[in-house]
Amino acid sequence: MLVGFAVFYLYPTVRGVWYSVTDYSLLNTPSYVGADNYEKLATDAQFWKSLRITAYYVVVNIGTQTLLGLGVAALMHRLTRSVVLRATMLLPWLVPNVTVGLLWMWLLDANLGFVNHLVSAVGLEPQGFLRSPDLALPSIALINTWAYTGYTALLLYAGMLQIPPHLYESAALDGAGELRMFRRITLPLLRPILALVLVVSLIGSFQIFDTVAVTDKVVPVGATRVIYYYIYQQAFTYFHMGYASAVAMALVLILGLLTAVQMWLLRASRSDLT
Repeated sequence: MLVGFAVFYLYPTVRGVWYSVTDYSLLNTPSYVGADNYEKLATDAQFWKSLRITAYYVVVNIGTQTLLGLGVAALMHRLTRSVVLRATMLLPWLVPNVTVGLLWMWLLDANLGFVNHLVSAVGLEPQGFLRSPDLALPSIALINTWAYTGYTALLLYAGMLQIPPHLYESAALDGAGELRMFRRITLPLLRPILALVLVVSLIGSFQIFDTVAVTDKVVPVGATRVIYYYIYQQAFTYFHMGYASAVAMALVLILGLLTAVQMWLLRASRSDLT
């Protein structure tokens, strides 16, 4: 395990830190430039725009994914524990992200897409979901919500199974309804698992790339240029490997800070379950 960690995580991280303070284009030997890449980063309007686009995507994706996941997990916990249902919910998560992007490009097509056929059937105008500057990013966020909600729901469902049933039985005897039991029992006792899900979802959302790369040919230029895609462009389109590494290091720091704040706000290390 230590060898695998050193080869696939530690060594690439150290190399990334080194490249971030060099001028490197894959065609030349890296030359040390100190903090020049980070100074450029601070005044790079495209970097800050990509960060804002990513933040918007993260809010939409995590918000919808967590709320839907909580709802589905609560329904499974209180109504059914079917193994077949749980396996079915994992299917979208098992589909490769590139395939998901291609599938939804067809479904959301303004002329031939099934979604627009439904929109027309209810008397509304067809929408170019992935061609509109206003709809492209929310559409991609909801595509990934569709892909990951089942996985999120199963994680939360596993946490709900750890809650002692007698708590619900006692609350029901006291006249508490399902909604009140969810607010007063399920959510407080689910906090450590919810914190884990939110942290994993946050990191995964900031690393969105596949769906954006697949749909990039049809969306308006720059409308969905999230931070990961910006790093990819800097590294493999413009061959600014040193600068791309600096952007990646900045992303690591941002994710570390957001994760720490999230864990602290949710008191993830403590549970009300005793």
